[in-house]
Amino acid sequence: MLDERFAAVGGDDLVERIYTGTRWAEGPVYFPAGRFLVWSDIPNDRMLRWDEMTGVVGPFRQPAGYVNGNTLDGQGRLISCEHGARRVTRTEADGSITVIADRWQGKRLNSPNDAVVRSDGSIWFTDPAYGIDSDYEGHRADPEIDGCHVYRVDPVTGEVARVADDFDRPNGLAFSLDESRLYIADTRRTHIRLFDVHDNGTLSGGKVFAQGTDGDTFDGMRLDDKGRVWAAAGKAVLCYDPDGTLIGRLHLPDSIANLVFGGLKRNRMFIAASTSLYSVMLNVTGARPVWS
Repeated sequence: MLDERFAAVGGDDLVERIYTGTRWAEGPVYFPAGRFLVWSDIPNDRMLRWDEMTGVVGPFRQPAGYVNGNTLDGQGRLISCEHGARRVTRTEADGSITVIADRWQGKRLNSPNDAVVRSDGSIWFTDPAYGIDSDYEGHRADPEIDGCHVYRVDPVTGEVARVADDFDRPNGLAFSLDESRLYIADTRRTHIRLFDVHDNGTLSGGKVFAQGTDGDTFDGMRLDDKGRVWAAAGKAVLCYDPDGTLIGRLHLPDSIANLVFGGLKRNRMFIAASTSLYSVMLNVTGARPVWS
């Protein structure tokens, strides 16, 4: 605990390792209707499924297109960022896959990394180059776009618009509770920036909300229902008060990529960390999607 405000988080002292055996665990997403969690194992080109009722882990999809980040849309459908085909997709109720975005102005995306869905149905995603840098997380290729940027997919037209173009390696992103602001991590610059979100789908601002230190290379993030920001950073989950104060660190033995709140009360944090999937019960609950 770095600040007395972190005392309100409470919860278990025990961090439980649910599964081990991945090469680089990423993109955990919890399905409340089925009480199960799906996450990515990028280098092994697979997605795994953990059943909350039985504790059983099994395959969800393989091959999986070297999927990285995952989230749910307003209808509970899976939105995935695929490094392999360099696209953002939606898994329909019948299991078929719909391509949401794979190009910007006719040029192939780099390798979509993480995505969030706003209550108006728009899909926002980051597009660093990790999937084309080598064959480890995708397929080595030359970029067609002039950098690593952040994009928005219009919910009506499907148009892909660039909304931020001054990042080195944009990564995790999350909306504030009222969706008026957007947090975006830049892994290479080791900070999180905060943007104002406008009704026309554009962003402004972009001040640094949190600056990492001592190996805090920010990746995925989520908010709880009090607006605190929980961010994966190196071998710890960092908790920030809405005013930007770092109030707590949750240390793990593995490098952490991403996290999500789940369980019946959304007070169980699931953490994807290199070789393993962990969970911890907290006194706080994850932010409820605006559309729910």
